[in-house]
Amino acid sequence: MTNPTTSSRRNFVKFGALLGAAASTPFVLGGIAARAQSGAPSPSGIATPDLPTLGQRRTLGTGRAAMEVSALGFGVMGMDHDRGEHPDRAAMIALLRRVAERGVTLFDTAEVYGPFTNEEIAGEALQPFGDEVLVTTKFGFRFVDGKQVPGELDSRPANIRSVVEASLRRMCVEAIELLYQHRVDPNVPIEDVAGTVRDLIAEGKVKRFGLSEAGADTIRRAHAVQPVTAVQSEYHLMWREPETKIFPTLQELGIGFVPYSPVNRGFLTGAITEYNRFDSGNDNRGDSPWFQPEAIRANLAVVEVLNAFGRTRGMTPAQISLAWLMAKQPWIVAIPGTTKLAHLDENLRTAEFTMSAADVAELETALGKVEIVGTRYSADQQAMIDS
Repeated sequence: MTNPTTSSRRNFVKFGALLGAAASTPFVLGGIAARAQSGAPSPSGIATPDLPTLGQRRTLGTGRAAMEVSALGFGVMGMDHDRGEHPDRAAMIALLRRVAERGVTLFDTAEVYGPFTNEEIAGEALQPFGDEVLVTTKFGFRFVDGKQVPGELDSRPANIRSVVEASLRRMCVEAIELLYQHRVDPNVPIEDVAGTVRDLIAEGKVKRFGLSEAGADTIRRAHAVQPVTAVQSEYHLMWREPETKIFPTLQELGIGFVPYSPVNRGFLTGAITEYNRFDSGNDNRGDSPWFQPEAIRANLAVVEVLNAFGRTRGMTPAQISLAWLMAKQPWIVAIPGTTKLAHLDENLRTAEFTMSAADVAELETALGKVEIVGTRYSADQQAMIDS
């Protein structure tokens, strides 16, 4: 029997491939735009006329910490890390260049992804675009002889400096656009971390400072030393804790928010069922309580709500999930990732929809009737989250 949610996304992919020349939003991003609009060859070597592009912009942060980016970013992580089997490096580099050609300017990677190889993919792919794109990365985990030490953090100033030098080389850039602390290190005062990044900014090696999975108190203390441009945390229709825990602080201080896993690691697309296996050795979903068969089976009720909501609006579950994020606050920029061109098209076409306040309320009311089974992280992973 065909799973209706899986079929919905599969049909969209086929439909998108056939109708790639459908109308798209205005595209006004300098050299990238000129290439896309003219159909001229681009860094990927492929002409790209009349394809969905992203012209909308948003601003993360305020004042001298502000950063203007596309209204949706792109998470590079899944191109080779923690999302199972994936196409080869050359294919991912080609796809990343297509992402940039479609108007996305914000790209997210990290030292720990791979480890190291994800930054290299981003660097090689995006170097031809120069300052037309902004690549962010992260530090904060402990490595010994090039291998991550499970469960251990390292935000000592000397290590931050070492990571920055290595990331600059791998990413082929002169300065890191936005440097995040990946996880708050309880053994290093956040004032020391912020001070080190402040010094790196003064030296021209880093442009802006960010935090990931940080609590409100940590955000305030860090911001007092070096203005924070953005905080990155998990946030989506199945995990809304940031709304109460940190949103008031972000709004007060003028800090942007970058939700990772905006479609909950693929679950909110409708493409995952209890029969999926995450045993490739490169897929952290197998350790997540949400991705155990019984939880998947129960939580598909969420996807059914999305299907019902989208049925009269011409939207897929993934598009609803992303449009909801875009409607929540103007200082939110989600970073969905993919390894498939058709899914990129689907994500970018989200910008063609506007979700009103009434739409948001209707969707949230419907989802409020669904009891979410499971939690996002295992106990050891949750222990590394700052509260």
